[in-house]
Amino acid sequence: MDLTLVRNATLLVEMGGRRLLVDPSLDPAGARPPIENTADPRPNPLVDLPRPPDDIVARLDAVLVTHLHADHLDEMATALLEPRVPLACQPPDEPVLGGRGFTDVRPVAGGIDLCGIGVARIGGRHGTGAIGERMGPVSGFVLRAPGEPGLYVAGDTIWCDEVEDALAEHAPAIVVVNAGAARFLEGDPIIMDADDVIETARAAPRATLVAVHLEALNHCPLTRAELRAAVDAAGVGARMLIPADGETLRL
Repeated sequence: MDLTLVRNATLLVEMGGRRLLVDPSLDPAGARPPIENTADPRPNPLVDLPRPPDDIVARLDAVLVTHLHADHLDEMATALLEPRVPLACQPPDEPVLGGRGFTDVRPVAGGIDLCGIGVARIGGRHGTGAIGERMGPVSGFVLRAPGEPGLYVAGDTIWCDEVEDALAEHAPAIVVVNAGAARFLEGDPIIMDADDVIETARAAPRATLVAVHLEALNHCPLTRAELRAAVDAAGVGARMLIPADGETLRL
C-alpha cells in the first residue's frame, strides 16, 4: 500500500491495484477566509499544494469524503473531479453531493464494495458538548483489499468510544489520525490533540499510526514538531509517522 499525504487531510491511497482520493481539498493557499472565532486569523489553506491539482485527480478509481467541511471537499476539488467518479460518503451527505453534480454517490451505512476496496463506516465525534453538536456528523472508514493491511482513516474526530470500539473490532494495521488539535477560542479541541493521539496509539499497540491534518489551517495550532516530541515522550513514537505534505509512505 502506498499512502500519500497531499495536504491537511487529503490523501492518495493506492491499494489493491486501485487509486483512491480521500477528502479532496485542492484550493490554492489563501483561497478561503480564516475560520472564525480562532486565535490565528490567517486565510486558508495556509500552504500550497505540493503538486498541481490536475495531477492529484488524475487516474482515480474512486473518491472517499468523510464529511462536507471545506477542508475535506472544497470548490476546486468539486470542479476538477470527474462527476461520474464513484464517490463514497456518510449517508447524510448523499443528497448534497448529488446536488454538487456527482452522479455516482455511494453512501456507506454499514459497509460497501468500492471498486474492489471494502469500505466500512465508523462513527466519530467532531468535538465535545454544544460545539461538537454544531460541527455536524462525521465518519471514519476502514478500508480493506486482498493482500493489503487494513487501513482505518479516523476522520475529524476526537478520541472517543467510537474510535476505541473500531480499533477493537477491526484491528487495523494502519491508523490515520487527524491530529492538528483544531479548536475555537472557547471549548475543547474538535479533532485529536497530542493526548488523543497517544490514547489511540496505546489502544492499538500493534498498529502504525499516521498523523495528518497538521500545519495547513489557521485553527490547528499543533505542529509536527510538537506532536513528535509528545509521542516520543509517551513512548509511542516508534509507531508514529508524521509525513510532510507530498510525502508517500510505503506501508
